[in-house]
Amino acid sequence: MLARKRPANALRPVSLEYGIQPHADGSVLIRMGNTHVLCGVTVEERVPSFLKDSGQGWITAEYGMLPCATHSRGRREAVAGQSGRTREIQRLIGRSLRMMVDLHLLGEHTLRVDCDVLNADGGTRCASITGGALAVRMALERMVQRGQLAGLPAILPVAAVSAGVVGGRPVLDLDYSEDSSAAVDANFVMCGDGRWVEVQTTAEGEPFHPELFQVMADLATQGINRLFALWWDNQGNLALAAQD
Repeated sequence: MLARKRPANALRPVSLEYGIQPHADGSVLIRMGNTHVLCGVTVEERVPSFLKDSGQGWITAEYGMLPCATHSRGRREAVAGQSGRTREIQRLIGRSLRMMVDLHLLGEHTLRVDCDVLNADGGTRCASITGGALAVRMALERMVQRGQLAGLPAILPVAAVSAGVVGGRPVLDLDYSEDSSAAVDANFVMCGDGRWVEVQTTAEGEPFHPELFQVMADLATQGINRLFALWWDNQGNLALAAQD
């Protein structure tokens, strides 16, 4: 593993590009270091069968990694079949994004969020959640513009970041080399009001003490709060996502 060049509490460089898929109802290309994920949202005028005639909407996600996203080519899951890892990640993304809005305010619409990893260098599920949330916000704005919603519902920002213990010290936002050698690996998903959505934490070598978990949680909170800055304008108001 190469020596970490960032401080322990530093995020990798983050950038966003909106509207990269003109046929999507909302799209964001999020880059966190060398992890690049394209998040696109499609609004469907139907809901899963278990919600039919309920008046409630739904948000769901699909996740995939392009064959050349990693150092060795992976087989397309359309050919090889979907892995358990993929199913677990896309369920996590869907659960997280459903925290953003009261689903009863969506009417019987489904927002289908496609998260495609163009390049993977650690933290792909976290980047998918952060970028997917911003793409969902963009899609909700489009729904208002098209008259599918009477008004923009209250939106609770959601973002995610990884943390872990590498070389004996807790660090934020692991890249692949750090993640592959981490003694503890964690993913944190948080709402804009400071409440947790989901925390996934795994000891890779030996059990760890609760105090160490709290240090990682504090690092994650700092990092996610920096990511939430992407949601606000210079006056502290929720900024519009659509930029086209």
